[in-house]
Amino acid sequence: MPSSQFSSPNSSPATQSGGEFEREPVSKNALKGSNKFWGMYAGEHAAGTEFMIGPLFLLNGVSLQNIIFGLLLGNLMAVLSWRYLCAPIAVNARLTLYYHLEKIAGKWLVLLYNLANGVLFCFLAGAMITVSATAVGIPFNMTMPTIDALYPNSASFVVVVLAVGLLIAIVATLGYEMVARFANIAAPWMVLVFLACGIISFKQLDVSSWAELNQLWTESIVFAQEGQGESAMGFWSVVLFAWFCNAAMHVGMSDLSVFRFAKKASYGWASSAGMYVGHYMAWIAAAFMLAAQIKLLRDASPVPGPMASNVAGLAGIICVVVAGWTTANPTIYRAGLAFQGMIQTVYPKISRQKTTLAAGLVATVAGLFPAFAFKLLGFVGIYGTILAPIGAIIFFDWHFRCKGNADTLHQSQPASSFNLSVLFAWLIPVGIALYFIQSVGVTPWVFPSPCWIACGLLYLVFNRNASTA
Repeated sequence: MPSSQFSSPNSSPATQSGGEFEREPVSKNALKGSNKFWGMYAGEHAAGTEFMIGPLFLLNGVSLQNIIFGLLLGNLMAVLSWRYLCAPIAVNARLTLYYHLEKIAGKWLVLLYNLANGVLFCFLAGAMITVSATAVGIPFNMTMPTIDALYPNSASFVVVVLAVGLLIAIVATLGYEMVARFANIAAPWMVLVFLACGIISFKQLDVSSWAELNQLWTESIVFAQEGQGESAMGFWSVVLFAWFCNAAMHVGMSDLSVFRFAKKASYGWASSAGMYVGHYMAWIAAAFMLAAQIKLLRDASPVPGPMASNVAGLAGIICVVVAGWTTANPTIYRAGLAFQGMIQTVYPKISRQKTTLAAGLVATVAGLFPAFAFKLLGFVGIYGTILAPIGAIIFFDWHFRCKGNADTLHQSQPASSFNLSVLFAWLIPVGIALYFIQSVGVTPWVFPSPCWIACGLLYLVFNRNASTA
């Protein structure tokens, strides 16, 4: 890779103030080894969301066959998206998503995107703070939120969420190095606990054949749905969910901010640690945990802390705490970068530490509302539909305008400070999708892929018309 693509390590105040390279390419001597990425992805995705998503499959009536084979295919598509769409651009351009997009869309349009991006990331991190709080609160006999809860249900829940959220926010302000280090330490242990929880809960089910397991699973669905036993997700819904539950990060290019530190694009394969350890093994293990809870306790409430405690005791409680932490940490870090990119249009010297702390505070407030955690399937579908299409702007611009040349991108300036072609290319397909989701009731997992393609094509069409006007 040509050295001209990298700045000197002392080339700007941003570098000198913390080495985060918010508004310049990452320098060559700041690149990270592959272990940082394998550990971070394993830690982030074998994490708090898994304790929620696995049980939600059962509550939505998904068959065991569709979980096993649907997740197998969907997670493969997600890994390929990180490896071949996101990572190659990241290791050549070496820019955060937000600064990269600013060079295409202009600073004022990026302000709008950063606001949406940062807020949605905060809501996701808030859900993970809620997850951790359900474990931290067990020794204090905290009243647990119910699956239909919207608001905090006790003063003790508020206190625990505030304490957990503030601690996570402080760690996230320390930067990418600390976020990756924490994930590397926590990931191996968490993976083993998830595996142990899955094995123990499977033994608690006390089945000796696939037919018995399938029958017990069906009975668990009927009990959880109070006698209905209906499936709200088929095979392709599971595939699309697994592929696009992190759509904003891979096809949406948010992880340009992560892979800009990678030495090679092949580090994109590190996402498989998250997808198959976390989004495969851990989701299935967590689903078995709820099935075991239903069989032994006749309780279909998917509250992570008590559910893990019933299976693995203290180790389960600690795993829930750490798992929520390792998801919320990098998510708040990303949100902080988004808020920094937004605020810098008015206050250019605002630090990433301050904006990350602000993101952590917003996430902590969101964590007070349990609905973000218990409605996670629907929330992340809408989240991906809104944020993922903007990644098509970056992808199509990189390959058609920049021709894959980082110098062209680094030296370019946006046509205006508020690029209308980007705005309309983004809002038209997203607006149509949101209409069908809210008014017609179409599942949000249908939309990230067609919205992404439509957004990229509209961007090319609008830019062609602008250049020939």
